[in-house]
Amino acid sequence: MASYFTWLRIPFLASSGLVAAASGLLYWKQNELIYPRNIPLGARSNEGVPRPNQFGISDYEDLRVPTPDGETLSAFFIRPSNKRQARKLTILMFHGNAGNIGHRVPIAKVLEEQIGCNVFMLEYRGYGLSTGSPDEDGINIDAQTAIDFIRNQEETRNDKIIVYGESIGGACAIRLVANNQDAGDVAGLILINTFTSIRKLIPSVMPPAKYIAGLCHQYWNSEEVLPQITKIPVMFMSGLKDEIVPPAHMQQLYSISRAPKKIWRVFPNGMHNDTIAEPYFFDFVLEYVQDVLGGQTMNPS
Repeated sequence: MASYFTWLRIPFLASSGLVAAASGLLYWKQNELIYPRNIPLGARSNEGVPRPNQFGISDYEDLRVPTPDGETLSAFFIRPSNKRQARKLTILMFHGNAGNIGHRVPIAKVLEEQIGCNVFMLEYRGYGLSTGSPDEDGINIDAQTAIDFIRNQEETRNDKIIVYGESIGGACAIRLVANNQDAGDVAGLILINTFTSIRKLIPSVMPPAKYIAGLCHQYWNSEEVLPQITKIPVMFMSGLKDEIVPPAHMQQLYSISRAPKKIWRVFPNGMHNDTIAEPYFFDFVLEYVQDVLGGQTMNPS
């Protein structure tokens, strides 16, 4: 299992020299720092976006989804390989701030095999093969576009939806669920190693810039948004050796959550990008899915 995820050990920023430079360029260049969409090399090319068939997945669609503001988003829609165990469930995945959806296909493979669900993998604007440039407002539009797409397709329009977000994808997922919790189809929210806000994260990832964190105009203020989620159960999954997002951020989010049910899972050896490879990670996800779907039986493969 761990070998699948070796690539995920990508640094938040390219080098310590870039971190130092970021202090002086925080205001003007922060989008390039916060959204390092060209890491790893080739992440925005046809050759640098791995496809599901490279991981043994045959039943999938490689999509291009238009947004209301004129961008075109790349996405993978992956169907469960075991049709007899298939459920009316789609997991909507939001990835971290480097790489692209192709790099996360091994995660989707485990999810569809163990849970028997569809997995919709969205590529943010400016990442992978999606058009545009990323920023907070735009990525929030992308997230809403993705959930609306799921709702409008005949195959998935009656599915329950669980939103899954890692790191900055967790911040995106929080906003989306807060805005859609009354729709009746969102069944759950899974958060992995996300943060309270970008401004509060800056001192740990860019220490020289801590005194000018107020210049950051990409807020991702999950600390304010998360308490608005009062109808959807939330699972918090925290790697205690996270070297990018201090685990205290996840602890704070858990403590302020007003979800009707909240679940806390910790991984003592989990780092920022490899917590998903820790023992029992997917067992906990499966357990959570069974719980939010009302105890439906799903057999792990």
